[in-house]
Amino acid sequence: MYYVYMLISLDKYKHTYVGYSKNISKRLGFHNSGKGAKFTRGRKWNVIYKKKYKTLSAALKNEHILKKNKKLRKKIKEKYLY
Repeated sequence: MYYVYMLISLDKYKHTYVGYSKNISKRLGFHNSGKGAKFTRGRKWNVIYKKKYKTLSAALKNEHILKKNKKLRKKIKEKYLY
């Protein structure tokens, strides 16, 4: 199984980050320890969205869609914040 997830930063700016992984908790640990993606370094993160996929190709396709769809990301972020 593969997961597409969205993170929100715990700072005042509330940045979001979208990624995919087989193990979200392990991946979140990498992000929070500064070993994750370059954009996520130096910040602490929480998972606010995750969805499971059976294949890597399906996960990658949907990760790309979520990364590019700013309106959907904003909707997920607002749902989490309010």
